[in-house]
Amino acid sequence: MGKRLVWTALTGVISSTAQAAPPAPLPADQLDWVPWGDQAPAGELCGGRYVQPGYLLPEGRTPEEVLSNSATAEYGDNGETILGGEVVLRRGDSQLQAPQVRVNAARDTAFADGPLTIRYPGLLVRGDDGQVSLDSDAARIDDAHYVIHDQRARGDAQALERLDDGRYRMREASFTTCAPDSRLWRIVGSDVTIDRAQGYGTATNARLEMGDVPVFYWPWVRFPVDDRRQSGFLWPTVGITSDGLDYSQPYYLNLAPNYDATITPRVITDHGLLMGGEFRYLFGSDRGTLDGAYLANDRGGNNDNPNVANDAFDGKDRWFVDYRHYGYFTDRLDYALRYGAASDGRYFDDFGSDFAEQDTEYLERLARLSYQGTTWYLDARAQGYQRMQYPIDENDRPYYRLPSLTANARWQQDSGFYQEWNSNASYFWRDLHGVDAQGNWFDEDENRVRNIPLRESANGSRLNLTPAIGWRAQPSWGFLEPRFQLWQTNYELDYGNRDTNRDETLSRTVPVYSLDSGLIFQRDVTAFDQGFKQTFEPRLYYAYVPERNQSEYPVFDTDEQAISWSQLWSPYRFTGADRVGDVNKLSYGASTRFLEDDTGRERLALSVGQSAYFQDRNVTLLDDSDNLTPAQRRYDDYRRTRDRSPVITQLDWRINDQWRSRYEWFYDDHRSQTEKASAYLQYLSPAGHVLNLGYRWQLQGFDPASDADDQLSYNREDFDVSFAYKATSSLDLIGRYLYDNTNKRDLETLAGVQFNSCCSAVQVVWREWVDDNDTAYTIDDDYTDRGLFLRFVFKGLGGVGQNADSYFATAVPGYEPTKF
Repeated sequence: MGKRLVWTALTGVISSTAQAAPPAPLPADQLDWVPWGDQAPAGELCGGRYVQPGYLLPEGRTPEEVLSNSATAEYGDNGETILGGEVVLRRGDSQLQAPQVRVNAARDTAFADGPLTIRYPGLLVRGDDGQVSLDSDAARIDDAHYVIHDQRARGDAQALERLDDGRYRMREASFTTCAPDSRLWRIVGSDVTIDRAQGYGTATNARLEMGDVPVFYWPWVRFPVDDRRQSGFLWPTVGITSDGLDYSQPYYLNLAPNYDATITPRVITDHGLLMGGEFRYLFGSDRGTLDGAYLANDRGGNNDNPNVANDAFDGKDRWFVDYRHYGYFTDRLDYALRYGAASDGRYFDDFGSDFAEQDTEYLERLARLSYQGTTWYLDARAQGYQRMQYPIDENDRPYYRLPSLTANARWQQDSGFYQEWNSNASYFWRDLHGVDAQGNWFDEDENRVRNIPLRESANGSRLNLTPAIGWRAQPSWGFLEPRFQLWQTNYELDYGNRDTNRDETLSRTVPVYSLDSGLIFQRDVTAFDQGFKQTFEPRLYYAYVPERNQSEYPVFDTDEQAISWSQLWSPYRFTGADRVGDVNKLSYGASTRFLEDDTGRERLALSVGQSAYFQDRNVTLLDDSDNLTPAQRRYDDYRRTRDRSPVITQLDWRINDQWRSRYEWFYDDHRSQTEKASAYLQYLSPAGHVLNLGYRWQLQGFDPASDADDQLSYNREDFDVSFAYKATSSLDLIGRYLYDNTNKRDLETLAGVQFNSCCSAVQVVWREWVDDNDTAYTIDDDYTDRGLFLRFVFKGLGGVGQNADSYFATAVPGYEPTKF
């Protein structure tokens, strides 16, 4: 739905029939409303609260006993009793106040002349004339005004009846959770029933009014009057595009305390009828959800992606399903099940309901059983993914693990020695469509023949054993840790119809040696009239991994790592187990930290480090068949033959309780060139304000990748500004601007407004962003997408529209979404 220019609002069918209205509301001081004044709690959005006063008469000796108090009392001609003055009657938990009350001769009904007041536990009713049963809970009041204290709800009615079963039935009545001085919204119905025992109300011939303007109409509606879940219609979502209407009408089913369901028919005029649903359950330690949708015979619709035809799915069935289950057998043994699938890789582009769902890249399939013991960790899983890309490249199809078995353990002795057992056995499988014996396939998106590298053409099993032994001494003044690990990996492969002379049974044994050491010096310093402890921590690290020819080994789950601070102190150049990179290096560096004496909190940390290489790194994922640009190829060769890594500098500075900054710089001292740099400044206010300023520079080819599509073909320079400003306790402003200075274009523009009041909230989000079509190496196929989302929340009734809170938290680091 990101391709739409969408607004979601409460526009609907408005009844054209003239309707009677409830009586005008009473002033706040007659509705038990007490202003906060100077005593308002922090963050309180309402100007006051409802406070129920105590009873004017004591409780009777029995619930049926009626107590009374009045200025005068006399008998009428028909045996009735007439009480005058300030009359008060109390029966059990109910109390009646009126200027005059007539009690009939049977002593079972009281007739009150208004203005009257009736109180029940948590409920106030005021009105004109009325009658109250003295042997049951029944009552009737004309021109009534009611307050439900605990739910902060109130309303007005031409007539109100309390039925014998405790329900309240009203004619030409209203319901709202707004404060007495607010007319922001209310529901008005010709026949309204409130069942406090069950926690819901119903209304016929009902309309939603904002101010005095009706904006939505229901022939019948059911709404909650407390926090309990209730079956009924939820708020609809309405979207308007240049191509037509997008309307969703969810219906919630409260099936049982531990499971429920939501059914959501969705009409999209340029696609058709999409039926969606969600089922949730909770059984003991097990919980799960089943979510899905189905659209038969898609009408095609339009698509903003210039690289994909609009009619690609014309006449096709579109669907998705996502099942998730989590459970525990014991505190140490848990399991998980998940199955996600969609009819096509463009499903969420066309039907995603918010920014986060729209950006879905994978749907996971998983069956997992895990044991976490004191010594052992055991994990058994079958796992795979559907990549949400259309059309999907053959070389982008992910591998499945069918299955993957892991057994890890660690033993630690008091002397500092430790032993590790790490093992994994996995079977990797993927289905390549339309790939011939030479590995060629036709890329319709780029209208050219492409090739699947041999390293990505095999299915098969891999057994990886990596036991380790080490010793770590860690006195207060430093540490020393020699470590030895052995990588033993065995493969049984199947290349299918691929023409190759490669061995299908492979075995590799690689030792990994490392020695890590460091010292810690400490002194007391004073700066800015404050005491600190400053540390100086030099570190020296040596790693040696001999070269093994792995050019014929497959690549199932492995990629090369970009140089980083943590990799200076690691012997591993690759993720995964398909490559063990050769390395012979000495890393050296130092850190200094400033710690507050009073709190021990770190205020500043500065680290500088570098690696010196004693030989070239010849093990690689790439070969001559990879379609790297000349610049990418040159940098890849330089990265593997350089004598030294870049000098890495990191600075973390917590300036004060509100301001913090981080700086990172990768400098090639051989070529006198910056390879990567980033700077971030963040402001976090106790009042909720957030400001983030970011800068990033990255040299072309700095991030290695086995897929050329994932390598940038240009030097990247970005500016990133994001903020959240809490203008008042009710108003939040949120924004982000991400600019690509290299290509002189806006990567993302985000603007949002949230208004949160006593009884309602409004959220408006505009976003415009660049989609790179999963080809980072070029910008030629990039296109701009955009969306506008509007969400209303009527507190006590629910919300309407998409919720962008989760994306706000991602786009604006440090921002905590408002809880409506």
